[in-house]
Amino acid sequence: MNAPAFLPFTRPEIDAATIADVGAVLASGWITSGPKVQAFEAKLSEIFGGRPVRAFGNGTATMEVALRLAGIGPGDEVITTAITWVATANVIHAVGARAMLVDVDPVTRNIDLAAVEAAIGPRTKAILPVYLSGLPVDMDRLYAIARRHGLRVIEDAAQAIGSRWVGRELRGAIGQLGDLVSFSFQANKNITCAEGGCLVLNDEVEAERAERLRLQGVKRWGLDGMEVEEPGGKFNLTDINAAIGLGQLPHLDAITARRGDLARLYFEAATRHGLRDLGIELPLPTQAAGAITNWHMFQVVLPADRLAGGRAAVMQALKEAGIGTGVHYPALHLFKFYRELGWREGQLPQAERIGRAILTLPLFPAMDDADPDRVGAALARCCKALLT
Repeated sequence: MNAPAFLPFTRPEIDAATIADVGAVLASGWITSGPKVQAFEAKLSEIFGGRPVRAFGNGTATMEVALRLAGIGPGDEVITTAITWVATANVIHAVGARAMLVDVDPVTRNIDLAAVEAAIGPRTKAILPVYLSGLPVDMDRLYAIARRHGLRVIEDAAQAIGSRWVGRELRGAIGQLGDLVSFSFQANKNITCAEGGCLVLNDEVEAERAERLRLQGVKRWGLDGMEVEEPGGKFNLTDINAAIGLGQLPHLDAITARRGDLARLYFEAATRHGLRDLGIELPLPTQAAGAITNWHMFQVVLPADRLAGGRAAVMQALKEAGIGTGVHYPALHLFKFYRELGWREGQLPQAERIGRAILTLPLFPAMDDADPDRVGAALARCCKALLT
């Protein structure tokens, strides 16, 4: 019997109509930012409750521009989480500020809001939460903290399109609520442009400045009017990428629902194969306070200290079984750049424990219903073999 096909941890799906539309853009002769980008922004604005939206070349540029819109610069501090892709903290340093990293909640794996409030000091200007694997933080509590201390909030919602918060005060889709909200459309996101991102803004004044900052700070009028009042970047999205995004957006609800079905099958497989009995920590089905995740990723935390060879040995065994996995993410304060800024092992114990042991399992809509059980069985098998 033939071995099953290799199962990657994620795989984007681009339908034939979208491929044809990309071809039409290429044939049009207008392949950089143009009418497709404007149409994409308009559709995103509809999703986010009519708020202004501007599209960017990636979801890192969106956060850098958001920080600049919020007036963050040299001497300022921005509080964020240590369990995230390094871009989240890198952009804070890119604008001359300092990332003040705090620990995570051991259950949600999101930023610990009690630690956030404890870290606020005279130089703090903003909070930058991350919604790991699409799970929102407690939005009511987050914004209450921000109001009490007069802080801006820049939401790293890179993974959270289609997620929702239904709390006591704030209710709605992520992006419809709050202050500045950044999304990514990179290849492994639920909705992709291949590369891309967008920033949800508060008003047209912010939106116009965001437009300037994404393209060298240039302001134009008439046929030949041009001025630069501040430097910007080269952050624009192309019509090629926007055409992919426009083809993806109509499928958002179906993609989110399918991911939820696969997550349910993973929980059933975890029970069937005794993953909890092996010391494997599963994600929350949802956050009790009101977070509804889009299941961007299905992540487990391994008992890595009890496994011969640790996480790497599990990943290798799963690879040999035809199953791809990922690591999202190591504790970023232990990377060299941040250690040279003074961060040390032992300062953020939950982030360090999770960063050593977190493992991303395959999750994408084209998976078969049988795949979560296949993964769960293989994970149980290899962990049993490696437990010491």
